[in-house]
Amino acid sequence: MHQLHWLLWLPLVATTGWVIAGLAAVLGLTRRKPRLLATPPPVTVLKPLCGTDANLAGNLESFFKQDHPRFELVFGATDEDDPALAVVRTLAERYPDVRSRVVVHSGEGALNPKVNNLLGMLPHAEHDLVLVSDSNVLAPPHYVREMASVYEREQPGLVTNIFAGLGERSLGASLENVGLTGFVAAGTGLPTALGDAVLVGKSVLFSRQFLARVGGLRRFADVLAEDFVMAQAFVHAGGKIAVAPSVLANVTGTMTVKSMLARQLRWSMMRCRSHPVAHLLEPVASPLAMLPLAWMLAGPWALAWAAALLIVRDLGGWLVLRGTAGAYLPVVLSPLRELLALGVWVVAPLKRHVAWRGKRFRIGAGTLLYLDNQRFSRASVA
Repeated sequence: MHQLHWLLWLPLVATTGWVIAGLAAVLGLTRRKPRLLATPPPVTVLKPLCGTDANLAGNLESFFKQDHPRFELVFGATDEDDPALAVVRTLAERYPDVRSRVVVHSGEGALNPKVNNLLGMLPHAEHDLVLVSDSNVLAPPHYVREMASVYEREQPGLVTNIFAGLGERSLGASLENVGLTGFVAAGTGLPTALGDAVLVGKSVLFSRQFLARVGGLRRFADVLAEDFVMAQAFVHAGGKIAVAPSVLANVTGTMTVKSMLARQLRWSMMRCRSHPVAHLLEPVASPLAMLPLAWMLAGPWALAWAAALLIVRDLGGWLVLRGTAGAYLPVVLSPLRELLALGVWVVAPLKRHVAWRGKRFRIGAGTLLYLDNQRFSRASVA
């Protein structure tokens, strides 16, 4: 009986270790000084567009202000009436010295909307090094040069970044940003530090020659978790994943709680089907999920234990990635975000369909996508 008592402490030790090691990993990855080459290799930046994200004009303008001596911007959309195109064209007129082009195409038949857009854009890239960057990313001026410098020095398969949520102007956006700087940053940083690198698809630089070795973008056309599958393909082909030191901003703006939950559910469904064992163990990384066990073993002291770990992970991650501005948000919202995340974790394995970019898909093993049967049949009749 005494031995069983001590065994019950092991999950709590694991939770404590994960939280502390996660923050340490984020610190280690983001506190390195950027080493920028004076003449980095040329880069094509692919910016897939779909609608108007929060702070879209500011996000896109930050790419026209890059200090890389030789880069180009390729913006892509599958709809000529996409409102983001007007923003791009205005910026292109404002920065005539920056090489940029707009590609509007009808799609390449991929079920994944982002990959579908990228397939139409990639043939217009001039350079071998390609940086895919989502439209909700706000980047520092040295971002493109730093990514190219990391690739030139380390010769990895892929280069990516750690993200921080920024620009919250609603409850949903605030909850999202607490999650991005806490749970997501630690869940990205620690596996990477342990050698099982996690690729953040919002920012990924690769060589087109290396991409051809793994079958090209078409290889990732019909999966939801294209970044996870891409990382696995590059690693199996002999490439590694490098993390550049600069922290990028994911601007959330006025995201609603409903939108935040929908995005978290989509991500949880991806983790559940791409890495089921890790998804099953996620509650061990949650002080709130482990609180009942801690209470059974330690009584009221369990509350102090859980609160301390949430502060370490969420406030600590916020301070590391964003500084002191708005630091009250993780203190106030962390328990609520954790409770909502646990609800999403429970629901994710039960959900079979996801709505994304105006389409509804059924998700299979490995996040394979299938068009919703009903909608497909209606489209066929039409």
